[in-house]
Amino acid sequence: MAKQCKYSCDTAAETLEWIKAIADFIKPFSFLINAHVVNFFKDRLWEAVDEDWLQCLSNESVESLLLIPSGIVQDHWPTSLKEFILTLKSLVYPREQADLKKVFPNFQPTSLNSVLAQGMNLKKKHEVEVLSDIVSSVASAVRADAVIDVGAGQGYLAQVLAFEHQLSVVAIDACSHHGKVTNARAERIKKHYMAQMRKFGTLLECEEVRAVISIGCCYNLLSEEGFANARIQYGFPMSCGVKSVNLSLGKSSRDLACQSAERWKSLGKDAGLHNFELHAFRAAFQMVLHKYFPEVGISPSIGRQGKALRRKQQRKIIKSELQAEESTYSDLPQMACNMEEACSVTHSGESEAGNTSGVRSDVDALFTKMSLHTGSTCETTMSTYKYSLFEKFCQSGLCRLGLKPSDDINFLGIWKEVEPYVSLIGIYWSLRAAFGPLLETLILLDRLLFLQEQGDVLESVMLPIFDPAISPRNVAIIAKKPDAGISSHHSSR
Repeated sequence: MAKQCKYSCDTAAETLEWIKAIADFIKPFSFLINAHVVNFFKDRLWEAVDEDWLQCLSNESVESLLLIPSGIVQDHWPTSLKEFILTLKSLVYPREQADLKKVFPNFQPTSLNSVLAQGMNLKKKHEVEVLSDIVSSVASAVRADAVIDVGAGQGYLAQVLAFEHQLSVVAIDACSHHGKVTNARAERIKKHYMAQMRKFGTLLECEEVRAVISIGCCYNLLSEEGFANARIQYGFPMSCGVKSVNLSLGKSSRDLACQSAERWKSLGKDAGLHNFELHAFRAAFQMVLHKYFPEVGISPSIGRQGKALRRKQQRKIIKSELQAEESTYSDLPQMACNMEEACSVTHSGESEAGNTSGVRSDVDALFTKMSLHTGSTCETTMSTYKYSLFEKFCQSGLCRLGLKPSDDINFLGIWKEVEPYVSLIGIYWSLRAAFGPLLETLILLDRLLFLQEQGDVLESVMLPIFDPAISPRNVAIIAKKPDAGISSHHSSR
C-alpha cells in the first residue's frame, strides 16, 4: 500500500517542496494528462495504459470507476494501481470545508433572505453566503473602505456585500450584459432595503489594496507561458519556484484541472454510464472525420448543450419515466426519426444563431433512455441500437459542422472497428480524471507560492471555504498586509 505522505504550504520552502513532488509524480504520466479523449480510438490511447490495470478495471462496476478520482481503491486491485491512486491522492490539497469561525475574526454565518437570494440556485446561494461573510470579515480586519468584485458576473456577491453588509462595492465584469442585469436586479432589491449601493470612483482613487481574496475556477481559460493564449502577464506559472521546475501544462491539462472528484462521485451509475458512452460516440465520430473529412481539422468542437438545457432535458426524462414506466424500446425508432428531423432543422438555422443544443438534447434523451433500460433487452439488440444511435450522433455532428453526410460513409464499418474497445473509454477517463484535483492543486500552489515569494510584505493563507459537495471549486487564497488579524495556520494538510 502506498505511503500516505503529508505536505504543508505554510512557508514558501514547504510549498515548493509540495510542488516539486507533484511535478515528479505527473511527468511519467504526461501521455495520460495531455491526451485528447476524442482521439481515443484513432490513436489507440488505451495501449499506453498498464495492461494489468485495464484488465482489472474492465471487471469493475461503473460506480467503482467513478470513485477513482476520489482516491478510493479496492483491495483486489494490482498493487501498482493502488499505489498510483493513493500516492496521487496524497498529493492533492484537501477539500473538506475549513472551520471558518476559527480562521476569521468576527465571522458571522448568515442565511440570505428571499429578496437577496432571488435568482440564485443552491450552489450560488451557498457560495455567496459564505464568501460575503468572509469578505466582510476581512474588510473589517484590514479596515478597508471599499470592495472591488472582479469578474462580478450578475452581481450576486456585490449586492449582498452592499445591502446586507453595508460595504461600498465596485463590481467589474467584461460582459456588458451582466452589468445591465446587475443594475436591474439592484433596483428591485432597493425596494426592500434602506441601505443602497454607494457609488465608488475609479480604481485610481484607491490609495492602496489592503487584501485580496481569490477563488480559482475556469482553468481551461487560463493563459500560460509559452502557449498561444499567453500574454505579457500570464496566469501560469506565476511563481519563480514553478518556473524553476520547468513544468508546463498545456490546454488539455488545464481542461483536466476542472474535473471534480466530488462531481464524479455523485454521478451515479446511470449518469456515469451515459457520460462514458457519449465520450465513446464522440471519439468514434472523430474516426469518421479523420477518414472522410480530413480537411476539417484535428478535433473540432461540435457543440455542447448548455447546463440549463441539459438539466431541463434530464428533468423531462425523469418525469417521462415516472409517468410511463411500462414504456421500453418500442419508441426508440421513432425517437431516432425525430433526431434526424431535428438535425435538418438545426442545420438550416444554426449558421446565424450558432445554436448547438437541439440535436444534442435528442441524443442525450435517447442515450439516457437506453442506459436506463440496458437490462430489458438482449445484447445483440442493444448493440444494434447503439450503432443506430451512433449513426444519428454522427449525422447531427456533421450537420453542426456544416458538412453534408455522404452515402459513401461506412458508419457501420467504423462502429464495428471501435466497438470492442468502447468499454475501455470509461476506464481511461476515470484514470485521467484522477489527475484533475492534482493539477488544480498545482495551479493553486503556484499562486500561493507567488504570494509567499514576496516575503514579509504580504501574509497569505489558502483554505477550502465552501462545502465541496455543493461547490467543488472551493479553495480560496487570501492575501493581506501584515497585522490584519487573519490566522495563517490553515494552509497545511
